[in-house]
Amino acid sequence: MTHERRIYVLLTDTGTLFTRMIRMVTRFPLNHASIAFDSDLKQVYSFGRKNPNNPLIGGFVKENVYDEWFDNAQCAVFSCMVDANVYYQMQEQMEWYERNQEKYKYNLLGLFGVVFNKEIERSNAYFCSQFVATVFEKNGLALADKTAGLVTPGDICQSKSLQLEYIGVLRDYTSLVLNESSFVRTA
Repeated sequence: MTHERRIYVLLTDTGTLFTRMIRMVTRFPLNHASIAFDSDLKQVYSFGRKNPNNPLIGGFVKENVYDEWFDNAQCAVFSCMVDANVYYQMQEQMEWYERNQEKYKYNLLGLFGVVFNKEIERSNAYFCSQFVATVFEKNGLALADKTAGLVTPGDICQSKSLQLEYIGVLRDYTSLVLNESSFVRTA
């Protein structure tokens, strides 16, 4: 008998100028993707801004969705069940990225590739949805029928591999989860 664990994908929109520009390109309301290992979103990882005030300096980040930066963020929370070994392997990958984060940068050029439907691969660089898709792909789970370097948050939202758990204001979701008595999980 195999043991399974639930893994989460978080799509967000914080409403910043940079995210509004991305939204204009993707034409999708949620424009940032992250991977999480717990329903209360305390272990959330992505590629994004290293400093919230500077969208040009980015790389691997462990995100704190309880920070004021996310106070008014809209979100969609998805999940899927994975084998426990895959779950722990993905967690180990996040720990490896965290230990080696100085080697990684944000793949801003890759976003231009998405616009022209031409993948732009860069060594040790990802944009958020490319990173999430790559982690899933490396663990035998495809999120979309395209290469990771062309996957957008909209593609993730349409993934047949994921189940929608919640859509709305991120702060409301975290409040629901923290107050587990009012949080009901669907099968």
